[in-house]
Amino acid sequence: MISVVLADDQALIRTAVSELVSHTDGFTVVGEASNGLEALHLVRATRPDIVLMDIRMPVMDGLQATEAICADPQLADTRIIILTTFEEDEYVLRALKAGAGGFLGKGTEAEALMAAIRTVNDGEALLSPKATRALIDRYLSPAETAPQRVPDELALLTEREREILLLVGSGLSNGEIAAGLVISPQTAKTHVNRMMSKLGVHDRAQLVIIAYESGLLVPGRT
Repeated sequence: MISVVLADDQALIRTAVSELVSHTDGFTVVGEASNGLEALHLVRATRPDIVLMDIRMPVMDGLQATEAICADPQLADTRIIILTTFEEDEYVLRALKAGAGGFLGKGTEAEALMAAIRTVNDGEALLSPKATRALIDRYLSPAETAPQRVPDELALLTEREREILLLVGSGLSNGEIAAGLVISPQTAKTHVNRMMSKLGVHDRAQLVIIAYESGLLVPGRT
């Protein structure tokens, strides 16, 4: 059973999403929050698998709540999906860097929403290469995408792990990586998990950001 917390200041949206999630086999809604501070307290109390997090909320916004949740070692198993509108892209990138597992537009169809929850719960990043490149092109300066932090961090990785980091950054799933490298999906997943541990990141999506910040992937290039 996948447990979900909903955080949105609009009661109508919370009600609609709650009805959808709670009436889908294998899912349960364990709580709802109308602002980021409520969401933080609720997540600490319920330890859900997934949080659907709005960005613009009173008291504490979704970005601050995401950063607080992802920085808490006791909440390492909780994954966050950001609910966004187009004009919030800059904040989405900050949320991904903080540790959110991906993002969805508020106009997402019901079937796509449920598939997204399953994807992030399985440890995959909810990021398309195109969307990620667009975000980074728009909101990371050339200085930020230059290889600053990388030499020290990438020195921790094996050659195979660096190869897989590049593929993760390109938006490939564990299954696609496994097929391309002729290894098992479990082996690909093990490499990804080891990289996250070595690099001290909370979520697979952060590996995508590191792939760009490291210079392995360059904004604007395919």
